[in-house]
Amino acid sequence: MAANKDHGFWPYLAPMFIFLGLVELGGRAPEAAAGVFLTLRVVVPLGLVVWFASRGRYPELRGYLVSARGVASDVGIGLLGGAIWMAPYVAFPALGPEPGDAFDPQLMGEEFVALALGLRFAGYALATPFIEELFVRSWLLRYADVVLERRDFRKVPIARYTRRSFLTVVIYFTFSHAPWEFPVSLAWVLLTQWWFYRRGHLMSLVIVHAASNGGIFLAVVAAHALLTGADGAAVDWWFFL
Repeated sequence: MAANKDHGFWPYLAPMFIFLGLVELGGRAPEAAAGVFLTLRVVVPLGLVVWFASRGRYPELRGYLVSARGVASDVGIGLLGGAIWMAPYVAFPALGPEPGDAFDPQLMGEEFVALALGLRFAGYALATPFIEELFVRSWLLRYADVVLERRDFRKVPIARYTRRSFLTVVIYFTFSHAPWEFPVSLAWVLLTQWWFYRRGHLMSLVIVHAASNGGIFLAVVAAHALLTGADGAAVDWWFFL
């Protein structure tokens, strides 16, 4: 890792803020530009993560012990988290959001549904886990412990428990989601934070996050293709994405 000559925030904040900026701009852009912004939301933040990683700015991603048992347990916790996220709204659809705020697989046109789904999957299950875990579980969790003392967050060990940092992450993660998601985002962050303390490696949480998001994505697509509701129409769970 490079010498600590600066505050070290940008590798963690830049991908996250640029991603959020692109989401906001995409929501305001003409419909014809939807595919462009869907692509940019994947390529630009993930490209920044790769660039910073190539410069050695993420030492916490190194040293993950790859084993069948370890990876399987991370994936298993992620799939459990994804099931917890979906279950209340599958069982009780009225708890979900109002119609209109959902991913549209035809946003690039009927002929490009597969491409739109591929880009959404890449953003949801690949880019987001790296961007969000680096921001939340690496930067925010550690920075919360040193902000009052104005110390370097990089000197705080990864996955160290303190009440202050724990509550900061739980509150931030829960309320950074839409109001209808508050109960499940709280349950998910509590589950995964416990797992983070147990595993002690950020890459473990990236895998957990990717498995949760990937599992949700595949469940939504499979349900749309295979299941029908009481009215005979395809099951519509696109609001999860």
